Amino acid sequence: MAGDEVLLCNVSLQVIPGVPEEELYPMVDRVIELIRKSGVKYVVGPMETTMEGELHRLLEIVEEAQKLCLRHGAGRVLSVVKIDCKAGGVTIEEKIGKYREGMAK
Repeated sequence: MAGDEVLLCNVSLQVIPGVPEEELYPMVDRVIELIRKSGVKYVVGPMETTMEGELHRLLEIVEEAQKLCLRHGAGRVLSVVKIDCKAGGVTIEEKIGKYREGMAK
């Protein structure tokens, strides 16, 4: 595998900002908006948001999400990050495409 080959990875991010309960969802909404504006492919789930792209860029987004929460009043941010990379790349579609018909709207 060439060192400069573009490799699609999946990174799932769950942020748990240290904010009062009533500020929790608005803070998570800010993070999802950050991800949306980044231009990467993503899927929002009930517990985490999964992004697809180059690992370097996805990890930059994770860092930006941490800083965003802190800038908006979180005293601390706990994040759970999962990374899936494989030879040849991995896509969100190959993982969940067959389940989309049955997904709740």
